[in-house]
Amino acid sequence: MKTEHTPLSPVFIVFFMILLYTQSASALDSKNFAGIKFIFIQSGCFQMGNDKPATDRTVGEKPSHRVCVEKPFYMGETEVTQKQWQDVMGNNPSKSKVEDKPVDRVSWNDTQEFIQKLNAKDNGKYFRLPTEAEWEYAARAGSDDDYCYGDNPKSLADYAWFGNLGYKGTPHEVAQKKPNEWGLYDMHGNVWEWVQDWYDGTYYSNSPANNPQGPDTGKYRVNRGGSYIGKATNLRSAVRFSALPVTRTHDLGFRLVRQLD
Repeated sequence: MKTEHTPLSPVFIVFFMILLYTQSASALDSKNFAGIKFIFIQSGCFQMGNDKPATDRTVGEKPSHRVCVEKPFYMGETEVTQKQWQDVMGNNPSKSKVEDKPVDRVSWNDTQEFIQKLNAKDNGKYFRLPTEAEWEYAARAGSDDDYCYGDNPKSLADYAWFGNLGYKGTPHEVAQKKPNEWGLYDMHGNVWEWVQDWYDGTYYSNSPANNPQGPDTGKYRVNRGGSYIGKATNLRSAVRFSALPVTRTHDLGFRLVRQLD
């Protein structure tokens, strides 16, 4: 008896190929380096800053301008935790000592010492702080809105720990809220995050369109993302705060980048 086989439809074949690609891509989206989980961030262009006529807009957010991050990179899935800091530095400066909470009370200078030691352990120079452009690009995760999910602050509690909810004691354990579309947790809230750049409130007016690195010199370093004691407007993707590189506070930590080369 002859068996007849029904040919696969082109639609099914396309669907099957997309499914295989999605599974393959997701397997490559994250990777562990030195005990820290990183998410792969593809290169791309986005609208950096904020021109929206709102009273809560800070001076340094404007003008909105197109920026291209030309090299892919790995971004820490979470803020650096107290355990990760302890493993490298042998101490824990945080106010509330819980392994899976982000390390806090670390200055920008402290982060550089941590990175230097981590790179020495990893036999390379691949770990660093994100540039301000890389940070905002990753925080937005394809969104042009105030937050990674849209403009409505009423949904912010799904993604962030912040002061308007009364969480005023200490930072919270990482990855307890929803991640953004690229799989990054706590890009809004929990602790402010140091980035590599010097701060200049007028920098956006003449910054390069491709791979901006920030001013060559300055007095203050940029921190991003807002914190558990901040109000919702301070957690917007475009908000820029700054502090002296020696500053240590109980709501200020950092997140790492692992560059590919």
